[in-house]
Amino acid sequence: MKEASTAIASIVRSLPDKPGVYRYYDKTGKIIYVGKAKNLKKRVSSYFNKEHDSGKLRVLVRKIADIQFIVTETELDALLLENNLIKKFQPRYNVMLKDDKTYPWLCIKKEPFPRVFPTRHVINDGSEYFGPYASVKMMNTLLDIIRQLYPLRNCSLNLTRRNIEKNKFKVCLQYHIGNCLGPCENLQTEEDYLETLDQVRNLIKGNLNKVIDNLKKIMKQYAKDLQFERAQQVKEKIEILEKYRSKSVIVNPRINNVDVLSVLDGENEAYVNYLKVVQGSVMQSHTVEVKKKLDETPEEILVLAMTDLRQRFESTSKEIILPFKVSFPYEDVKITIPLRGEKKQLLELSQRNAWYFKMERNKQQELVDPERHSKRILEKMKTDLRMNEFPVTIECFDNSNFQGAYPVASMVQFVNAKPMKKEYRHFNIKTVEGPNDFASMEEIILRRYGRLLSENKTLPNLIIVDGGKGQLSAAVKSLKELDLYGKITIIGIAKKLEELYYPNDPLPLYLDKRSETLRVIQQLRDEAHRFGITHHRKRRDKGTLKTELDSIKGIGPETAEKLLREFKSVKKIKELDEDALTQVVGRSKAAVVVKYFVSKTEKSE
Repeated sequence: MKEASTAIASIVRSLPDKPGVYRYYDKTGKIIYVGKAKNLKKRVSSYFNKEHDSGKLRVLVRKIADIQFIVTETELDALLLENNLIKKFQPRYNVMLKDDKTYPWLCIKKEPFPRVFPTRHVINDGSEYFGPYASVKMMNTLLDIIRQLYPLRNCSLNLTRRNIEKNKFKVCLQYHIGNCLGPCENLQTEEDYLETLDQVRNLIKGNLNKVIDNLKKIMKQYAKDLQFERAQQVKEKIEILEKYRSKSVIVNPRINNVDVLSVLDGENEAYVNYLKVVQGSVMQSHTVEVKKKLDETPEEILVLAMTDLRQRFESTSKEIILPFKVSFPYEDVKITIPLRGEKKQLLELSQRNAWYFKMERNKQQELVDPERHSKRILEKMKTDLRMNEFPVTIECFDNSNFQGAYPVASMVQFVNAKPMKKEYRHFNIKTVEGPNDFASMEEIILRRYGRLLSENKTLPNLIIVDGGKGQLSAAVKSLKELDLYGKITIIGIAKKLEELYYPNDPLPLYLDKRSETLRVIQQLRDEAHRFGITHHRKRRDKGTLKTELDSIKGIGPETAEKLLREFKSVKKIKELDEDALTQVVGRSKAAVVVKYFVSKTEKSE
């Protein structure tokens, strides 16, 4: 290890202060990480010159046995090279864009009287390819409109001038139903066909205004020449395009040739959505899932995905709309972070698309593997809580009392991170007098697990107590008495800052607020509190109804509760005068209470 460290240090010292791409190899010679740098020496040195908070990053650094690098002319070249190398080698510690689809393209074939058709294979044969289309439905809609507007051939005949002049072909059904103008029999010139194809190109590129303007000129010329039937046919085509535009245009048409990207960040993965906007219309929409490897920031993920998506969709946009500022080395590209207006609406649309994609992906995964979600959460909890086993069964305890009266406790149980309501339990505190949460916790832990042991039932993998160090210490005391301490993981959660406490550890553990582990613990705590409060109210109400106050005509349960809350017992209330009671329940009800007890005393005498 010392030799390896010396070798690595030597390589780092020799790195140039130039932009480039670095590759980390493990001891087997396998690439484990690819990164880009504005300054290779500074970036690579940072891995070895400081202590990293991320455990995954520390593991990566320990595994580095060799470093290789490529110097590039610009930071942009480094960014593009990094993206290509990640896709080629798929290193273990690089984020992965999960996207193995082959997307369709629209092809204008390089041939006489070119055909327009969809394909998933791009061939370097001189043909024109438009796309790729993330949505097959969107591509087919566009193709249907092209076929409605323009009569183009769809046969595979070799329509060379020589073959046509030799009369090798005969028109087919497509000609007779009006879908083709018969170039195979020289009924349409190649010049006229190519003019039509120019309009098709504009339509595919999203230049609807140019196509509509051209059709309007043709319509007016037909009308001027008194060819009203042809003018009507062109008018119908304009109406088709206007209808298509009204559905696809969502913002001002002046917003042209713009890319919109947003990122939805999660704990283990992120989702990046890409929109291509041309003349106010969304021409492309695509979302990729990014698997995190080294706790990458949203900015790092967005830059990587943005580079890949712009390459994939061959974007030439000079403006990119983003949710936040990023370091992006495209000098001729404007980055916009909108705060309001139509560009902000586009950004929100992109964010909604990312969210819908995530929801749909989760639904699909649950259908394929219903337990997958639970398994992933349990694995995460095991890591976050430093456990030796999966917390398959978790039990959480909470205390409730009413001014020291009617003390109760509750326990809820989760199995595979889901509530197991039939195993919920209520406890009436039996050995503790007054408001003593620590002693109450000690009692219920002793009772719960003493009973499980005596009945030879399965113990939980994790115990959570609602409270800080005091409640946790009380619970630990009972576990020690039962000889269970050290055999079951136990933690306490304090409400104020949501910190987690471990026995004999003075410093609390703070989990990320977005952590699924923390969310499950919070759900357990809240469920235990809700379940305990419900039982406590029932018991309190029952206790209130049994008091002598309920026998007084004109005094309801709420008034009785107020009096008990303030004076703690019926005995004390009997000894008070009317003025003291008035301050709590008012003059009239105080008079009723005093009159009742006075008359009862007189009768007994």
